Amino acid sequence: MSLVEAIANVAVGFGVAVLAQIVVFPIFGLHMPFTDNLLIGAIFTGLSIGRSYALRRLFEALRRA
Repeated sequence: MSLVEAIANVAVGFGVAVLAQIVVFPIFGLHMPFTDNLLIGAIFTGLSIGRSYALRRLFEALRRA
């Protein structure tokens, strides 16, 4: 179930990010196609996964020390 939870977390986070971009970007004068919003969301989702993994490894190393 941990894998299912992790996948759900990433999927929901991606959806929230794309929806936020669609709402927030125009407020700042940024208008872009939906496909660009999907790509930006995917990039930030990948960065978020990498950050989470790195922090998990760091804290695991600190716990063992």
